[in-house]
Amino acid sequence: MKKILATGGTGYIGSHTVIELINKGYEVEIVDNLFNSKITVLDQIEKITGKRPKFYEVDLLDGEKLDEIFAQGNYDAVIHFAGLKAVGESVEKPILYYRNNIDSTLNLLDVMKKYGVKELIFSSSATVYGVQSDPSYVETMKTGGEITNPYGRTKYFIEEIIKDYVVANPDFEATILRYFNPIGAHESGLIGEDPNGIPNNLMPIIMRVADGRIAKLQVYGTDYPTEDGTCRRDYIHVVDLAKGHVAALEHMKAGVSIYNLGTGKATSVKEMISAFEQASGKALPHEFAPRRAGDLAEMWANPSKAERELGWKTELTIADAMRDTINYLNH
Repeated sequence: MKKILATGGTGYIGSHTVIELINKGYEVEIVDNLFNSKITVLDQIEKITGKRPKFYEVDLLDGEKLDEIFAQGNYDAVIHFAGLKAVGESVEKPILYYRNNIDSTLNLLDVMKKYGVKELIFSSSATVYGVQSDPSYVETMKTGGEITNPYGRTKYFIEEIIKDYVVANPDFEATILRYFNPIGAHESGLIGEDPNGIPNNLMPIIMRVADGRIAKLQVYGTDYPTEDGTCRRDYIHVVDLAKGHVAALEHMKAGVSIYNLGTGKATSVKEMISAFEQASGKALPHEFAPRRAGDLAEMWANPSKAERELGWKTELTIADAMRDTINYLNH
């Protein structure tokens, strides 16, 4: 069975994927600088799986320390989750985002080449598509167009770097996974999304309103050309997303493979509020505000390629995600 290094493996998506990998029999080690995660996640992974992954508190910008990890690691593959990911912050601090996300990936590719590690799964994002005329996003669409923030551009640039790297190293196997909107938590309630700082995405804000840390949810825009006037997005349960990484790992091949990981359906902000209220039995305080600049009316994944080539599709619903989120909040 392959030995995997998960960069950013104590983060929200990384930790859920580590659990799925361990449950499938993979040996997993984690490198994370804990900038946007907590060391206690290791305890929770151990409680859930019965195994505690070896952990290195190292920043990928530290090339020397990264080299030390690989010198003893003997890895078969790397899943690269690590990176800064707050859209709003990236607009305020573009240099921080370019330096952190791009330089860390360059360091990683350098050390992988040095130690002969030839399999990489990269955690990308639907933001690489920019603004498209068709809201059903498919992998063949042009990327890098009207991307509205530096975070999204770092994902686009890294995808291009990986493609160039594979041209120069034709035996390298790279899989790029473009995520849509991960939500939910592990069914145990032991791990879920708990970002440091002010959250940017809808679900963590809903959670903070529910537990009283934020007074009200701001719903930006009620006049979009959608059924209820609010934005619609493709929300995927984080456990389904984690299983998508396992499927990708089991279908690695030379060259670059790109897959959307989403449900293929869109849910509006009002529908998300209603689903949370139904699952919790409590009203969620919210108010309507003007549109935010750069928000698209709607977008969702066309995930048919992942189903066809990886044998993967989502199994969990919005209701499942709400149930698991509330369970996590109660823990």
